[in-house]
Amino acid sequence: MITFIASILLLIVGYLVYAKVVERIFGISDQQKTPAYAKQDGFDYMPMSWWKATLIQLLNIAGLGPIFGAVLGALYGPVAFIWIVIGSIFAGAVHDYFSGMLSLRHNGAQYPSLVGRYLGKPAQSVINLLSIALMVLVAAAFTAGPAQLMAEITPLGFFTSVVVIFAYFLVATLLPINKIIGKIYPIFGAILIFMAVSIGIGMFFFEQSIPNLTVQNLHPDNLPIWPMLMVTISCGAISGFHSTQSPILARTLKKESEGRKVFYGAMIAEGIIALIWAAAGMTFFGGTGALQEALNAGGPAGVVNEISSTTLGTLGGILAVLGVILLPITTGDTALRSSRMMLSELFEQLRKKKFESKWAPALFAIPVAVPAFLLAQIDYSFLWRYVGWSNQVVATVMLWTGAMYLIENKKFHWICSVPALFMTAVVSSYIFYAPEGFGLSYNVSMVIGAIIWVMVAAWFVWRLNRAKDNVKVDVVPQQKAG
Repeated sequence: MITFIASILLLIVGYLVYAKVVERIFGISDQQKTPAYAKQDGFDYMPMSWWKATLIQLLNIAGLGPIFGAVLGALYGPVAFIWIVIGSIFAGAVHDYFSGMLSLRHNGAQYPSLVGRYLGKPAQSVINLLSIALMVLVAAAFTAGPAQLMAEITPLGFFTSVVVIFAYFLVATLLPINKIIGKIYPIFGAILIFMAVSIGIGMFFFEQSIPNLTVQNLHPDNLPIWPMLMVTISCGAISGFHSTQSPILARTLKKESEGRKVFYGAMIAEGIIALIWAAAGMTFFGGTGALQEALNAGGPAGVVNEISSTTLGTLGGILAVLGVILLPITTGDTALRSSRMMLSELFEQLRKKKFESKWAPALFAIPVAVPAFLLAQIDYSFLWRYVGWSNQVVATVMLWTGAMYLIENKKFHWICSVPALFMTAVVSSYIFYAPEGFGLSYNVSMVIGAIIWVMVAAWFVWRLNRAKDNVKVDVVPQQKAG
């Protein structure tokens, strides 16, 4: 119990203290005119209150990620608390802040364009493919999961449920941001918070107390912490998917100082949600062995449903259904929306001019919607395995993008480069060991991962040395408010 409470307090302190450090290093100016005003179009670019943007950002980046991922991460024991706290404060929230604020500074630019600006065109070409592939996988996974539950509790079959969800996806994607997302999603964001807080309070009445972190109970012996934990718990600590969502809200901020609340703050809130569900998973079933049996029987959705229904009764059951159905849907549709923005931006770059057509949003949504619809009919757990690694690669590249921005502008780059080096080691070793990757032995995978890390570190040192003699400032034109 002490470890859990201390972890919550550390996350709060992280927001109150470290977020201001990150903001100061980045360097904000409320005198600059934000894209919400400079490019206001009544569709994607329009001013929105910071509290509404924060709730939407939380819902977009969270969904079921910090719930399902944290429940699975609970299998590693209380060491999961360490990763959630450190990951959220020093990696995930920094990642989200830079992905949002760099987008804001570059007129609402999408993630691949930011990569191209700071890491070069070859990197942008790779990231264009990887990030859009990630959007397809996320949209598919966050359709398959709720569709399976809808098929169980309603007369609708699985295929019909998929069709209904995708029909909603297209409507939400093609309407202006203030029509559905701006009006309904803050309510769903509040439901997500209420659900987590209710479970958090309910844990104090569990028969078992929340385990504290000790040397003896760090994690089960058959589950290596490195690098599996850092991919299993992604949305609760750091997630590359967030870098594709932050530009959606970057186009709505009224002033730069709101970025700390919307981007850094939403990630800390997600970390708290992940802590609660990880603690619930460790505690409710009386141990990691019983939790594994529950996961084998009903998957993460079954575990969430059992914890919610038992802890909160009828209300818990309703919340569980809302969570498993509504939350992933609201993440899936913004994945489709952000991919539509990416394709639109890419097409404009190729044509060197703005593509004007009332049908443009629909045309750019189709290339992602069709494959996502087809993949959504595959089992959710299978899809989710392939989301994990690609998601963390995207996060790693975004951290390097932030580091290069800071290096070019002669600022303290270590707030991005240290977590970037850490995540590089994670993704380099994970793909060779994981069953969905190459499935090599643990030792061989670690050696290959170490070699890749050394190569990336050498590139980083080269970039640092090159930057010493080249003073470069952010030359993106900014308009003064007025």
